[in-house]
Amino acid sequence: MSDRESMEYDVVIVGAGPAGLSAAIRLKQLAEEKGQDIEVAVLEKGSEVGAHILSGAVIDPKSLDELLPDWREDDSCPLKIEVSENHHWVLTDSGHVSVPHLLTPSFMHNKGCFTGSLGNLTRWLAEKAEGLGVEIFPGFAAAEILYNEDGSMKGVATGDVGIGRNGEHRPDYERGMELHAKYTLMGEGARGHLTKQLTDKFGLREESGPQVYGIGIKELWDIPAEKHKPGRVIHTQGWPLEDAWGGGFLYHQDNGQVALGFVVALDYDNPYLRPFEEMQRWKTHPDIRAEIEGGKRVSYGARAINEGGYQAIPQLAFPGGALIGCSAGFVNVPRIKGTHTAMKTGMMAAEHAAEALASQRKNDTLEGYEPAVRASWVGKELKKVRNVQPMVAKFGGQFGSFLAGIEMWLNHLGIGTPWTMKHTADHKHMRHKDHVAPIHYPKPDGVLTFDKLSSVYISNTNHEEDQMVHLQLKDPSVAIEVNYKCYDSPEQRYCPAGVYEIVGEEEGNPRLQINAQNCVHCKTCDIKDMTQNINWVVPEGGGGPNYPNM
Repeated sequence: MSDRESMEYDVVIVGAGPAGLSAAIRLKQLAEEKGQDIEVAVLEKGSEVGAHILSGAVIDPKSLDELLPDWREDDSCPLKIEVSENHHWVLTDSGHVSVPHLLTPSFMHNKGCFTGSLGNLTRWLAEKAEGLGVEIFPGFAAAEILYNEDGSMKGVATGDVGIGRNGEHRPDYERGMELHAKYTLMGEGARGHLTKQLTDKFGLREESGPQVYGIGIKELWDIPAEKHKPGRVIHTQGWPLEDAWGGGFLYHQDNGQVALGFVVALDYDNPYLRPFEEMQRWKTHPDIRAEIEGGKRVSYGARAINEGGYQAIPQLAFPGGALIGCSAGFVNVPRIKGTHTAMKTGMMAAEHAAEALASQRKNDTLEGYEPAVRASWVGKELKKVRNVQPMVAKFGGQFGSFLAGIEMWLNHLGIGTPWTMKHTADHKHMRHKDHVAPIHYPKPDGVLTFDKLSSVYISNTNHEEDQMVHLQLKDPSVAIEVNYKCYDSPEQRYCPAGVYEIVGEEEGNPRLQINAQNCVHCKTCDIKDMTQNINWVVPEGGGGPNYPNM
C-alpha cells in the first residue's frame, strides 16, 4: 500500500507537448460528441507549458486543421507567418549553391506551412485543452511508472521534492503524487526516461531497429527591420561539417525575429567534434552572417531530435498505455518536420482510448492504435522517406543526398523501392582518440559567436542546487577508465551546456565533474555515451530551461 496520495483519471498524459495536448483535446472532443465523461490529466515537467519546448519550427498545419479547424480565425493562435520563400543551400566555405525547386519533390517545398514558436503553440493548445476541462499540472515531473498486479501500467507518480544532494530530506520535503489511469499516454518527447523503462519492460523494440538522433542547437535573434523578411525559410547542408553530417536552418518569424539553428547527426565518430562549436562556426559563413549581422541574440536552447523514421518506430501500444509523438519518433527527416505527425499520433491514440473507455475496458492493450498509425498518412509519409537518413549516414552528405534524392523522387512518383535500410545505434559510433586528430575551433567573439555558459544563461535554465543529481553514472569508474582514457571524454564536447567537465588533470587525478545545474534537458549524453553509462533521470519538477518564444 503506497503512502502517497493518489488521484484517479480515465487517461493520464505524460508531457504537455504537441502530441500530449492534441491527445487531451481530442479525448474531450470525443467525450462531448458521444456524451461520455472522460477525465483527463496532463503532467508537464517544465515550470509552465512550453518551457521545455524547442523546435525550428516550420509547421505543416495538416493535423491542426483536423483538430481545431477554425484556428486560422482565432486571433489568439500564435501561428501567423506563412512560408513565403523556401531555399535550400549547399554551403561551401565562402558561398552557396541553391538547389532548384524543380529538383525536389513537392512535399519538400513548404507550401502552406507556417513558421513560428512551437512553445507558444503549445501554450495556446493548453488553453484550448483547459477550456474543454483537461487538468494540466505544470511543474510536476513524472518520475516513476506504476503497475497493476497483472503487470499492466497503472499510471505514474510524480517525483518527491525536497531531497538534498546527499539523499537526506530537506525541511521542504514532500512525497510525490500518484496518478492512476485506465490508460496512460506517453508524450515525453525524444529519449523519454520513462519511455526507456517501458520499452525494456514490454520489449517494444524487439521487432524494430534502434532509434537514432541528431542534436539540434537553436538561437533566437532580433534583427534589423530592413533585414527581416517574414516567411523566409532557408535550410543548409555542407560547410562546416567534415566529420559528421547535418545542416542548418534559418527562419524569419514574427516580430522582427529570426530562429536559426544547426543539427548534427549523433552517429559521428570523431570524439573531438563539438556540435555547439560547429553551430557557432556555421554562423560565420558570409551568407548566414548576412542574415543576422547587426542583430542581437536573445535566446538559446538545445534538444535531441528523433531521426530514425519508419523503421525505428517501436511497438506503440502495451497493456495500460501507448507511445505518442516523439516518445516513439515520427519526425520526417528530409522535411525537417515532426509536429504534424506528433499531433496526429496523439489524436489517434486518443480515439482508440476513447473507444476502449466507451466499451468499459481498462488497462488492456489498444491493439488497433499501431495498425491505424501505420495505415494512416503518418505511416505512408514516413515510409516514403525511410531510406533518406540511413543513405546519408552511410554514403555521406553529398553522395548520400544524391542517392536519397533519387529514392524520394521514385517514391513520390509511385514507383517505390523494395528495400529498407537499417540503423546502427548512435553510441556505437566513436573512434579511439589515438586514431583521430583534434578539431580546432575559433574562439567566440561575443557578438556573432558565443561560449556555452553565456548561452545557457539566456536559456533561463535553473535547477534547485541541493537536490539529487539527475545525470547518473551506472559505474563512476567507467568515466575515467573508458571515456577519458580511450576517448578523451567526449561528453565534455557533445554536451551543449557545459555539464560535463574533467577536473584534476594537472594534479594527475582526473575525475569527471557533473554540473547538473547547467542541464538544458537535451538528452544527448543519454544517447551518445559510448558505454551507455550515463542515465538521464528527471530532476525536481519545474527545473531546467524556461524557453520564451522558442
